[in-house]
Amino acid sequence: MVSMFRPGLMQGQKILVTGGGTGLGREMADEFASLGADVVICGRRGPVLEEAAKEMSGKHGVSVTPIACDIRVAEAVEDMVAQAFTGKPVTGLVNNAAGNFISRTKDLSPRGFNAIADIVFRGTFYTTLACGKRWIETQTQGNVVSILTTWVWNGGPFTVPSAMSKAGINIMTKSLAVEWAPHHIRLNAIAPGPFPTKGMSERINPSTIMGGAVSEGLGSGNPMGRAGEMQELRNLAVFLMAPGVEYLTGETIAIDGGSFLANGGNFSRLSTLGDEQWTAMREAIRGANEKDKAQRSV
Repeated sequence: MVSMFRPGLMQGQKILVTGGGTGLGREMADEFASLGADVVICGRRGPVLEEAAKEMSGKHGVSVTPIACDIRVAEAVEDMVAQAFTGKPVTGLVNNAAGNFISRTKDLSPRGFNAIADIVFRGTFYTTLACGKRWIETQTQGNVVSILTTWVWNGGPFTVPSAMSKAGINIMTKSLAVEWAPHHIRLNAIAPGPFPTKGMSERINPSTIMGGAVSEGLGSGNPMGRAGEMQELRNLAVFLMAPGVEYLTGETIAIDGGSFLANGGNFSRLSTLGDEQWTAMREAIRGANEKDKAQRSV
């Protein structure tokens, strides 16, 4: 599958992608760069960002700037956005940075809850506000696309911190779409179904975490019988971010093969798991988190 857009479509734009060094963020950043946009990627793992930026810049011949930033810290976000706006100003923001893991809610600690809410809820707001204020002050158009989930409509059992946080960002999208429309700032969101990434496999795909012991893999129960292909997500991100649909704002678009409509698209079936299986998943997720921490520079 290839890009559905003409070469050079996004020339002149500068897109900031949070969590842009890996996973869905890197995929979208790479697509913007392939169509001529300059890109800024941020995240907590500096070496990972630098490697991704070097690869994308070399492949597409555009500027790709890595900035290490912990978006949980409002002051750090302000510094990062100020740096991103240096030179050519940012024209679009993709709120992609996130954290998630499956867990019974009764097993969550306040620290575990905040680990997700501080990134997804607070960090997304901090970044949106920092960009929005600059666009309003300079009277320039801006565009925000946030990555959510279909759980914002029907809840997320066993992913409650993420579901709560993303539901809040869904309402932020709708609210600011109205408040900021007079300033020519648009806000929309994408609610992806299963798209295979390392983060998903290690933290929210039970069949991978349990080595196949749980029949809840990518594409399980999906009417199309498959997971999403990255180019499909890349195409939708460009559609929302590129010129041509300036009248579209305040919408959250699901791209999940009909899973949400057919079966809710969440982890409700995990209610059948026992204590031993949950303990094993907690240990596997903890190990993945420790590996990530070793790569962080901020």
